[in-house]
Amino acid sequence: MRTICTKNIENAERFKQQLLLWSQQYNEVVFLDSNRYQQRYSHYDAVLAVEAFTSIKTDYYNAFDDLKQYQQQTKDWLFGYLSYDMKNAVEDLHSENFDGLAFPDLFFFQPKKLFLLKGTHLEIQYLRLCDDEIEADFTSITNYPQRITNNNVTLSAVEGQQQLKIAQRISKENYIAKVTEMLSHIHRGDIYEANFCMEFYAENVRIEPVAIYQKLNAISRPPFATYFKNNQQYLLGASPERYLRKEGCKVISQPIKGTAKRYSDAASDEKSKTDLAQNPKERSENVMIVDLVRNDLSHTATKGSVVVEELCGIYSFEQVHQMISTVVSTVAESTSPIDILKTTFPMGSMTGAPKISAMKIIEDLEETKRGLYSGAVGYFTPENDFDFNVVIRSILYNAQKEYLSFSVGSAITSQAIPEQEYGECLLKAKAMFEVLSK
Repeated sequence: MRTICTKNIENAERFKQQLLLWSQQYNEVVFLDSNRYQQRYSHYDAVLAVEAFTSIKTDYYNAFDDLKQYQQQTKDWLFGYLSYDMKNAVEDLHSENFDGLAFPDLFFFQPKKLFLLKGTHLEIQYLRLCDDEIEADFTSITNYPQRITNNNVTLSAVEGQQQLKIAQRISKENYIAKVTEMLSHIHRGDIYEANFCMEFYAENVRIEPVAIYQKLNAISRPPFATYFKNNQQYLLGASPERYLRKEGCKVISQPIKGTAKRYSDAASDEKSKTDLAQNPKERSENVMIVDLVRNDLSHTATKGSVVVEELCGIYSFEQVHQMISTVVSTVAESTSPIDILKTTFPMGSMTGAPKISAMKIIEDLEETKRGLYSGAVGYFTPENDFDFNVVIRSILYNAQKEYLSFSVGSAITSQAIPEQEYGECLLKAKAMFEVLSK
């Protein structure tokens, strides 16, 4: 049981920064920020969960069953992630590629302390065992030192930041050769589409994760920004994409397929947006994944309830324009939230069609184990609802191993031109390079 109280916050943006900085004293932290992005399906502007009372950490073997048992036993808020390699728990698949990060395949925790911010309204939920700390913690947060620069980065955090040497796991020439091989699979009819990714990495590095996250969020302002910490493992995320959300008996998926560059000139920017909306290759990519998502949702949906609410909508973010579709379904009240995740994971936008064949080919051609990249971070509520993003446009860091990684990818279809797909990957990597190079 939790003790719940509410507060009125005068300056929500300042308070979010104070929450994040205050949270660093704990080993387990999940901070989610919507950046007030205008979207239909949203509940909180920001959420902070800290300090595990209980937790589950495991590899993929029987992981969904273990998570279901854990979620049913706690019947409480749970925060954490599913790595991409949870695919091995769903299908007869394997991950043999290099892994420099060594994150667990699955991690969730039941937080002792929870903060839910909407506008200027703050709801605080503490487990009863520590509810006597609410007022002292709130005072500590609101008085937390705010050494903030104009771009919302803490001055103390960036002092002494080393210059990173970022390497590329797959060279441009090798990338083009691999995409060409993937195209041969498509032309033979093995697959219709697959998302091919490559890793950028730095070794023997020490960074200030909060500072990097703040910089990444400041230049991206995405609706699914994530700061995740599990001891010395970090995710610093600027994802624009929702994987799956459950509200009562309604399930919502919002896959992204289709990317275009933004321009400072208004006319050029509007033309880029229009060109994306009318691009037959980008639209075909999106429609194929929508079909895949419809099929995935049908496994748990009530008969006839899977509906495409929006097809190929164009949405603008700080770095890029994106093509996003919204697919919804209705599930029975008795349907387990874990079963909904299991029958849709991994998300179609990061795999391909047909899904299993695409994942096998991806595994053969990629050179890095994806791990948390293209997995999902989010939470379950006590009412069996949930909300999960797609881990893209994100930096992963293992402080103990001093290894930093970020990956980018694009959808390969029969119309793909390898050189252009490589350019799309660099466009998606732009924000990560920018925050790590300064």
